[in-house]
Amino acid sequence: MKTKKVLFVVTSFDQVPNGTKTGIWIEEFASPYFLLTAQGINVTVASPKGGKAPIDPKSTKPEFNTESVKRFFGDATAQEKLNNTVALKDIDPSAYDAVFYPGGHGPMWDLPENAISIHIIESFYKAGKPVALVCHAPAALKNVKSQNGEPFVKGKKVAGFTNSEEIAGQSTGEVPFMLEDMLIENGAVYQKGADWQSFAVSDGVLITGQNPASAELVAEKILSALKTVQ
Repeated sequence: MKTKKVLFVVTSFDQVPNGTKTGIWIEEFASPYFLLTAQGINVTVASPKGGKAPIDPKSTKPEFNTESVKRFFGDATAQEKLNNTVALKDIDPSAYDAVFYPGGHGPMWDLPENAISIHIIESFYKAGKPVALVCHAPAALKNVKSQNGEPFVKGKKVAGFTNSEEIAGQSTGEVPFMLEDMLIENGAVYQKGADWQSFAVSDGVLITGQNPASAELVAEKILSALKTVQ
């Protein structure tokens, strides 16, 4: 069987307008990265600007220091992937078997309006390839359209960071919109589990997870989906 290739799309955005540093929530990169690469999957990491992708400094604090985060900071290869991302404009969607978007507040700022990211999601979905996003990353679906021109999420089951989690995390000032509200406004059949608990949902090849704790479950669903993709 040929080696499967998964494209990770991460943010290039490192500071919200109120001055707070942001970027990728590192657990949401690390857990899926290690789970997928352990299965022999080839991971390419891309971002809007290319080069070094920012990590949200809050996500490296001791209270969020999961095993996969500790492993990331001890793994030179994984760090090199994030420090040398490919620019989105140089990505050929047809070269990959699935696409995955880790979250953090960064993706809410630079991915919803990014025409290349929108094209990538539409291309993967049209080709029947898994499109997976976790936590705040479903913000990247905001301006994606279905082939009939309607919002991509309309009528689809979608999970993502909840309003109650955003409020509890005292981070409403760090987002351009509330993710749950946007998904519902665009017609998604919004799904959620308990705050901070692992929760993910599949709707065809669209896979979405609620929060950092859901990242590994999303990666497991990507693995399952890849087994059905020729």
